[in-house]
Amino acid sequence: MNDFFDNETFTKVDFTLTKINKGEYDSCTFENCNFENVHASNIEFLECEFINCNFSNTVVNHTFFKDCTFENCKMVGVKFNECNNFLLEMSFHNCQLNLSSFYQLKIPATKFVNCNLQEVDFTEADVNKSLFEECDLKGAIFDQTNLEKADLITATNFAIDPENNSIKKAKFSNENIVGLLYKYDIVVE
Repeated sequence: MNDFFDNETFTKVDFTLTKINKGEYDSCTFENCNFENVHASNIEFLECEFINCNFSNTVVNHTFFKDCTFENCKMVGVKFNECNNFLLEMSFHNCQLNLSSFYQLKIPATKFVNCNLQEVDFTEADVNKSLFEECDLKGAIFDQTNLEKADLITATNFAIDPENNSIKKAKFSNENIVGLLYKYDIVVE
């Protein structure tokens, strides 16, 4: 039988030492918790907030994230593409998401604010209407990605092929437009 947690706060819990209970976490807050390399599969997080947590290499097979917020979290190498994608909704603020994967996920209108997204895989993802505010996208993979109406005005270091991705009505700045021209190997000054 799965456990149910409602409106609880978990502070400084090291889930590498204390096994996380399978079940549903509704409106819970996790502060300074360690999920590194933890198997957090088949858990439901509904309207939860994660603050200063370490999620690096956490296994999230069939994990349910509905309206969850991550703030100041380290989330290196997380395969979000293995999550339960039903009603999947997350936002990220000041997070380290390097080497994570959103492969084939439909996560429109996702907010990435001041995040490090180096070498993140957005292949075939739907991130239309998403915000990439002050995000570093060096080495991020965009291949058959839906970026329609996405806001990349303050994003940096991206390389997006307009012929291989859907970028209709996406927003860019004069300073970062060169990220759309990288494949032509031209010099823009």
